[in-house]
Amino acid sequence: MEALKDTLNKFREEAHQHLSTELLPFWFDRCEDLENGGFITHFDQFGNDTGEDEKSLIAQSRMVYTFSSVHRAGYGAGKAEHLAKQGVDFMLKNMWDGEHGGFYWMVNRKGEVKIDEKIAYGHSFAIYSLSEYTLATGDQRGVEYASKVFDLLQKYAVDTHYGGYFEMFHRNWELKGPGAAGGDRKTLDVHMHLMEAFTTLYECTGMSLHRRKLLEVIDLLIDKIMHPQYGTGVPQFWADWRVAPQIKFDIIWGWDRFTEDGVKSAAEDNTSYGHNAEFAWLLMHALDVLGIPYSTYGDALKKALNHSADFGVDHEFGGVYVEGSHAGEVYDREKEFWQQSEMLIGMLDGYKLLKDEKFIKAYEAVHRFVFDKMVNKKAGEWWPLMTRDGSKPIWTHMSHSWKINYHTVRSMVQSVKRLDSLVS
Repeated sequence: MEALKDTLNKFREEAHQHLSTELLPFWFDRCEDLENGGFITHFDQFGNDTGEDEKSLIAQSRMVYTFSSVHRAGYGAGKAEHLAKQGVDFMLKNMWDGEHGGFYWMVNRKGEVKIDEKIAYGHSFAIYSLSEYTLATGDQRGVEYASKVFDLLQKYAVDTHYGGYFEMFHRNWELKGPGAAGGDRKTLDVHMHLMEAFTTLYECTGMSLHRRKLLEVIDLLIDKIMHPQYGTGVPQFWADWRVAPQIKFDIIWGWDRFTEDGVKSAAEDNTSYGHNAEFAWLLMHALDVLGIPYSTYGDALKKALNHSADFGVDHEFGGVYVEGSHAGEVYDREKEFWQQSEMLIGMLDGYKLLKDEKFIKAYEAVHRFVFDKMVNKKAGEWWPLMTRDGSKPIWTHMSHSWKINYHTVRSMVQSVKRLDSLVS
């Protein structure tokens, strides 16, 4: 046991050092847009601003979440609080639609609207980030607008027939059309992030309505979205919850490895190891906030965590694979930054819940890959996508709208917190 504590202590020190001396300085030094407000989010492999003229809801809100959570966790000596506040200022001034409600999907650097559509994925992160902001700073504007977004989703996005949430809307909240427009689809991604968002909103407000809707989306994830046999995430569904082939939407969030026709290979039998680990630890966090024992959803947690550890971890080269079949066959053996981030947290929670040292071995395999291969030491951030063996990056940017600091910084903050608990 002492040997295990020593090992975990070393992991903790490595993660804390990376967070404090590399990751946070990377962002503190370059992300604030001093001219226009909000955040600059596009940096090349050297950390230089690429000049891309866009500020997306997903990137701006995730940055607000990151800096709010950093401040709440005790890092940043006030710098993170300042960055979060000016990010909220920009979002409320430039991205909020005063006529129809909700946030525009994308503006340019000056705050002029580029895409006025309303996307549930982005609004889940608006709720998440603004609730975290109020919890971190006490500024009530955060929870005020988080609650407004929550109410808009209940009014316009809820499918009162089949349950769950529609996801793609025009500016006036009219549902978009079928196919690539996305109006006839529902996804794991959006519903998982709504669980995450409603958790933090309920933590912030304590309102019974927010609690009920959080419990509702948890049950929906388990009963409709996770695979009935394997407990793994199914990516896309038709409105009536039949499994749908995974396609690329007109408004996308980070899916870059599609075929030319915009359809995934094995489109109806693929699952993401990173998403499954993320689902498990987010569910455990939701249950902590709700005051509900893990055993209430023990079977779902065990299946998701065990599948990630048993099939997703590359014990030869380290790290976690991108995706595979529900039964366990690996399809994509490359290593993507966000999957590593979520696996680190998930494997520590797997050990906490199930007391099986295979989760520590899985954590170590991912930890070593990240710190030995995925961190770009010259910049301080992580390479976005690497070859299986980690010998070279496939993509080289340090940041764009789909890769900012949300996964990497959150992973370090949450991993340090869990490692502290395990060694205490």
